[in-house]
This record gives sequence, C-alpha cells and structure tokens, in this order.
Amino acid sequence: MDAGLYETIHRRRDVRREFTGDPVDTAALQRVLAAAHAAPSVGMTQPWDFVLVRDEDLRRRFRAHVVGERAVFEASLDAARSEVFARISVEGVLQASLGIVVTHDQTRGDPGVLGRHAIADTGLFSTCLAVQNLWLAATAEGWGVGWVSFYREPFLRELLGIPEHVRPVAWLCVGPVAGLQEVPDLERHGWRRRRSLADAVHADRWGAPGELTGPDHAQPPPAAGSTTR
Repeated sequence: MDAGLYETIHRRRDVRREFTGDPVDTAALQRVLAAAHAAPSVGMTQPWDFVLVRDEDLRRRFRAHVVGERAVFEASLDAARSEVFARISVEGVLQASLGIVVTHDQTRGDPGVLGRHAIADTGLFSTCLAVQNLWLAATAEGWGVGWVSFYREPFLRELLGIPEHVRPVAWLCVGPVAGLQEVPDLERHGWRRRRSLADAVHADRWGAPGELTGPDHAQPPPAAGSTTR
C-alpha cells in the first residue's frame, strides 16, 4: 500500500486565499503537467490541452468576468444563503502564480473513437481525469489548486483564442501556498456538509445499504469474553 498516495488524496483542497504568488519551479511544473498528460483516455485520444496563463492583463480580464458571474449567482440566493456565500472566496486568479486552462477536444481521434460509441461523454470524462491527475500531482509538490467555474465558456474561448470546437473545461489557479486548510472551505463556512462513505455505497441495487465486506470476507466474530461497540 502506498500511504503517501492516500495522504495526498485526502490532503488535497480547492484553494482560494492561500496562494503566495511565488514563482513556480519549472521542473516541478513539468512533472505536474506530465502527470496530467499520463491520465487514461478513451480510445487513447488524449483530448486535453493545457494553456498556461501568466499574462497579467488576461488574468485581470478573466477575474473581472468571474466577479460579474459571482454577482449573478449571488442574486439568485435567498438572504440567509447569500450571507453564507459572502464569506466564501470563489477564485484566486491574481493571487496564484499562474492559471492553467484545461481544454477538451471532442473531435480528437475521430472518426471511430474506440470505446466512445455508446457514451459520448467518455471523452469529457477523460479530460476530467487529467484535471484530477494534475491536482494530485500539484498537491504532492506542496502547491495549491483552485478550480474556477464562475465563467461562461464563450467568454474564455474568445479571451484565449481557443478554437470554436474546443471546450475550456477548467481554469485552474496553480502555485505555491502558505498552507492547505484541514477542512474544505465550503464545509468550514457552513455552505454544505460532506456525505459519509456509507451513504454513497449501495449493494447490487440502488438504495440497498452497501456492505464493504462480502460473505467471503466477513469479519471474524469477537473472541469469547470481548465486547464490541
């Protein structure tokens, strides 16, 4: 068992305010992008691309757009929810060392992508796996990652000159951080509680409580005279 992998998975956070803005190490950035590029993909299409955004003007224009979209969302909330949302930061576009925009090209590998004929979204799933690889690799490097989703795809496509057939899936704020929060921001600020694993596991049919140990792997009964709780 690789305990380091599990520790990295559980230490990962969606970072907003903790970025230091320090320059990223080029070798570390190469490792992080190589990890993202090593993600599995349907039909080995590798439908992702990575746009590294360091230009200050581009970042400021994107942040202004994000601020506007935040206001649109906040206007849809009731007073109590709006009060909670006001405490939550949704981006670190200018604070992070750089932005990495991950894109998805559904046409890559056409015609006849092996494994995509029945579920078209397997291509998009593949790009999301690249995002996850990038996120975990950045965490292992001691960096933070923040996924900004308060944007309209046409705006970002035009801002960065992304071809019309390519989707900008994620603007990721990436870079060194002062530290990572132990409790995720949304849980810490009271926006939402996390589900337990037991609530997410089903046995054979949806809604049937899932047992993590089957009949062939049942736990042994307690020894005579012992107690359980």
